[in-house]
Amino acid sequence: MRKLLPLIGTPSSSHPGGRSAMTCRFRCGDACFHEVPNTSSNAYVGDVISDALSRRSMMRAAAAVTVVAAGAGAVNLAGAPEAQAAPVAGKGGPGKGHGQGNQKPKGARGLRFTPVAPNTADVVTVPEGYGQNVVIRWGEPILRGAPAFDPENQTAKAQAGQFGYNVDFLALLPLKGERGRQVLVANHEYTDEVLMFRGYDAANPTREQVEIGWAAHGLGVVVVEEDRRSGKLTPVTRHHLNRRLTATSEFRLTGPVAGSALVKTSADPTGRKVLGTLNNCAGGTTPWGTTLHGEENFNQYFANSSRTTDKRYGIGTGATERKWERFDKRFDLAQEPNEAHRFGYVVELDPYDPDSVPRKRTALGRFKHEGATVRLTHDGRPVVYSGDDERFDYLYKFVGSKRMRHGNSRSAREHNLTLLDEGTLYVARITGDSPAIEIDGTGKLPKDGEFDGSGQWIPLATATAKSAVSHVDGMTAEEVFVFTRLAGDKVGATKMDRPEDVEPNPVTGKVYVALTNNTNRGVGSNPKADEANPRNANKHGHVLELTEQWNRPESTRFAWSLFLVAGDPQDPATYFAGFPKDSVSPISCPDNVAFDDHGNLWISTDGAALGSHDGLFGVATRGDRRGELKQFLTVPKGAETCGPIVQDRRVLVAVQHPGEVDGASVENPGSTWPDGPGTYPRPAVVAVWRTDGSDIGV
Repeated sequence: MRKLLPLIGTPSSSHPGGRSAMTCRFRCGDACFHEVPNTSSNAYVGDVISDALSRRSMMRAAAAVTVVAAGAGAVNLAGAPEAQAAPVAGKGGPGKGHGQGNQKPKGARGLRFTPVAPNTADVVTVPEGYGQNVVIRWGEPILRGAPAFDPENQTAKAQAGQFGYNVDFLALLPLKGERGRQVLVANHEYTDEVLMFRGYDAANPTREQVEIGWAAHGLGVVVVEEDRRSGKLTPVTRHHLNRRLTATSEFRLTGPVAGSALVKTSADPTGRKVLGTLNNCAGGTTPWGTTLHGEENFNQYFANSSRTTDKRYGIGTGATERKWERFDKRFDLAQEPNEAHRFGYVVELDPYDPDSVPRKRTALGRFKHEGATVRLTHDGRPVVYSGDDERFDYLYKFVGSKRMRHGNSRSAREHNLTLLDEGTLYVARITGDSPAIEIDGTGKLPKDGEFDGSGQWIPLATATAKSAVSHVDGMTAEEVFVFTRLAGDKVGATKMDRPEDVEPNPVTGKVYVALTNNTNRGVGSNPKADEANPRNANKHGHVLELTEQWNRPESTRFAWSLFLVAGDPQDPATYFAGFPKDSVSPISCPDNVAFDDHGNLWISTDGAALGSHDGLFGVATRGDRRGELKQFLTVPKGAETCGPIVQDRRVLVAVQHPGEVDGASVENPGSTWPDGPGTYPRPAVVAVWRTDGSDIGV
């Protein structure tokens, strides 16, 4: 177990980005400190880093309007969850915010707000002219019979009826027949026991603490209602659609792995029924009305492995941080070696049917899914993109073979709930178009002035209703779908720097890949710079832009180019799609992404390494302001910004793990958000809106 550092709020320089040691322990089991699971000799793609302003940006600089990173309203939500944003600090100039004269901030449509200045306030900070409220916190009751939250008297039974911990992915779906209401779906990624329980002893957790942790993981569904006089959202407690799915709820394995000997256990000799879903990170919504949830760092929950296939997934040979194996043998691989094979999938949930059993879609492969986003082909087949969030791992997509049926009839819904069980799983191989001698590891541009190239989707396996076929020599189809990382190794997939959220732009069709960071790039024997990785020791991350051939998602070839290279704009190795760098906000460690109806990309960050708190940023992807990036909000001390949703008149984010800083505990809190001094820090969902009732950023 890694020893926590004594200084609250001071990230360790040995940790990637700005993450604390506590984050590394509880979220991903110190994934950046165990041996890199991928030891293959494949080429590596990671941070696509640019030098100073490109020739394109130099030409555009004269026409650009400088964006002033003015201070914005810092709102402490303690005791006032619907508090409004305070006025901005700056005055005058083209960056003026609402309420400062008649001139509104300039920018791409959807991004016309005064950017929030980088800060370290223990609050959610939003632009001037915007209001906010806490929609729902950890522990708030959502099911019938669930008690009010009492942090000093928690029970597993109570938590199973209350909103779970640490939300990552959010979806907000329409609710027909109930005016002003929507369905909020949330991933409860992981738990911070040291911040949940007073006097917590990490070496000797109690059964009750462990069972509360099980109940705080998983998924949540809760109906929310809007206040039409503002943008405020509040939960509708005890609604019949409200639901909690935990680490002990029933899930079903479907697709090519269901029933395989590789997933059978003593508790489930059929290989089709799984208890629980773990470490659900990002996800997506489907055109047929369901939600997708990616199981990410599942490796940290399993102890005592002795197999090389487990090592490729980062599963350790000893005890786990949480010690769950002491209370349920399924977490002890010495006793149940196949249990880990039942995690690492994409889960599909029907939020409109509270009695449905969620399905783990094995045809999408088994790895650390950061997310799963869907785009339909021209003939209505689903294509699902997903990244494997590990240093030097891969980018995947699944192309379905069955067409979606429209409508809400029972037959249409039943058919659509089979779409993700049949199709072909692919992994990406990416190459650059400049001579290797022009890539020196500093981020200096090659002679053609851009980092770009081409790519190929390599087929791994194809699943049908009755069978599956492997396209990887030496592996069966079942092995490909269970040991997907090894299949990617065998076909020479391209190594990437923690590919996180992957989303297609609904306006242009281009696909954007957030790669958070990889400080191991070029260090020791690790892969060094190439065209797609031109900067060594990448601690700030980047965003790639992929264009499928003919703009058809089922294509097996694509073009790629650098879109954004994160960091301080004054650093010559940063790049903002060619937009003048004196006119953008600084950004570090891109994670979850989303789009608004204008085609702007919204990026939430995780572990910002620039000395300020994580936040949410909007950036134009087209037009003469392409690359103009503006910070929309920041989150409290120790928190990460997750699950952004950008609607016409509302933005939602999940404030994950507030107070998660080194040395923090219940007795020594690292944050007092959202309820103020003397209370536990509580992960929560926040809504933001314009106080004048207008659309966001217009």
